[in-house]
Parts: sequence; C-alpha cells; structure tokens
Amino acid sequence: MHISKVDLNLFIVFEAIYAEGSITRASLKMNLTQPAISHALNRLRVLFEDPLFERQGHVMVPTPLSRSIIDSVRQSLRGFEVTLNGAGHFDAATSERTFSLALRDVLEASVLPPLMARVARDAPTVSLNTLQVGRRELESELAAGTLDAAIDILLPLSNDIRRTLLATDSTVVLVRRDHPLVRGALHLDGYLALEHIQTSSRRRGPGLEDFELSRMGLQRRVRLRCQHYFAACRAVSQTDLALTMPERLARVVNQQFGNQILPFPLQMPSLDIYLYWHANIDHDPAGVWLREQIKQAMLAAD
Repeated sequence: MHISKVDLNLFIVFEAIYAEGSITRASLKMNLTQPAISHALNRLRVLFEDPLFERQGHVMVPTPLSRSIIDSVRQSLRGFEVTLNGAGHFDAATSERTFSLALRDVLEASVLPPLMARVARDAPTVSLNTLQVGRRELESELAAGTLDAAIDILLPLSNDIRRTLLATDSTVVLVRRDHPLVRGALHLDGYLALEHIQTSSRRRGPGLEDFELSRMGLQRRVRLRCQHYFAACRAVSQTDLALTMPERLARVVNQQFGNQILPFPLQMPSLDIYLYWHANIDHDPAGVWLREQIKQAMLAAD
C-alpha cells in the first residue's frame, strides 16, 4: 500500500492509545472527541486487518501486531517532528520545550544542579524532565522520541544510538571522621577488616567492587544493603561501617556529613559516563543545544 493512500494522522492516534492505554485518555491528550478517536481506530483496524487493541476492563491492551509495530511507528513520527523542527532553528531564549532525559539516580545529584543552572540562565522557559528508564527499554525510547537523551555507563546499544564520553569517575571508600580503625589511609587488609554498606536498587547480587575482590579470592562482609547513597552516607557518619561508591557522587552527598573519603585499596576500572541520543536527531537544533548544555554542565561539575 502506498503511503499516499493512508492518513498519517491515524498513526498519531494509534501511538496515543498505545501510550495512554485508554481511548478516553487518548482523546484528552489529543484534544479530540472519543468518537473521533474510536473512528480513527476503526479505520486502522480495517487497514491492518487486526483489532490492534482489545479492551480488558478499563484498559486497551495492545495485540501482538501492535506491539510489533509500535517502535517503528514512534520512530517515524519522531522523524517527521525532527524534520519540521529542523526546517527552522532552535531559540533557547524563547523556546517553551520540555526535554526528557534518562538519568539514573546515582548521577542526578552531580549532573542536575549545574545543568539546570545553565538552562535557567540561557533558556528561561525551557523545562527538564528526568526519568529512570530500564536499560532494556532505553534504545526504543530514544528511537521513539520519548527520550531526548540519556546519561549512563557504557551500554551495548545498536549503531542507531549515538554516544560520546562525558566523564570518567573513580571508586572511593567512605568512613566516618573519627573512625577508630581508619586514620587517613586505608589498605586492603584494613578494608577487609571493616563491615560494609552496599548500595543497590537490586534485591541481591554483588557490586563492582565485589567482582574485583573476587578476582583475588577475597570477600568483604556486607552488614547493610540499602537503596540510596544519601541514606548510606548518613549511616556511615553514625556507625563504623564503610561505604564504597563513585567519587563524583561522594563529593556531593557527603558534604553535610564530613566523612573521610579515601581511595579504594585495589586498582579498579574507571567508571565511564556516556551521553546517548538517537541518530535521527543528530542534526536537530534542539537536540544539539541540549547535548551541548549537558557536556558543559559535566565540565562544570568536575
């Protein structure tokens, strides 16, 4: 079927129903009536010879066919949007755009303050929305345009995803200021003699430092496992526990606690931080501007 015979607006409706899981919410999102949304969906059903969505209670559940085409539909719609935006230019001083950035919580504290300071100064009506996106979904969200960029460690993504190295980080150990066993230096034997905090969003499993220790046939004792580095830093300041974490974040979250920050007593690979975006916005003026603000913010944070 030739594209000239298809109303491309139908795919905007399709994506809205898929994203919202409801004809009612899709109609509100698109500022159309529910009958108009239902009519567009019926036309798509005839076009694809598939129901596309099936109602289960109050939710419109996508069929296998819908799930198989949603990524390409979103990528195509994003391509049209970029083409329209790229026809002109991006004026940060007057734009009211909201950018979506995938950013894991361990990076928010160090990246967001300098980034938002730049945006507030140069683009007073631009907004940022940071999200934590599963790494398996990152590529599809960048392709769909639901994310403008992402910051994370090195990931095995396809060539459609562009990347550039933003920064490198090292691993440090935190102990409280008056720790009875640590006085300004920490050797491997002393590290292993301590009890430790492991910070992870996962329910179980070792950290990167545990892999390095295991290479030498060594193991530390984890006394506390928690989800957030702020809570872990506070626990360090009130106990004799030690915390191993990235140095960049340690310098930020430890400011009010005054814990000792010491080098990790083993040679660890550097923690490389990358900026990711989709190839279809390589030359999008808004995307180029956003990536430059992120790069400059990371330099300011060093």
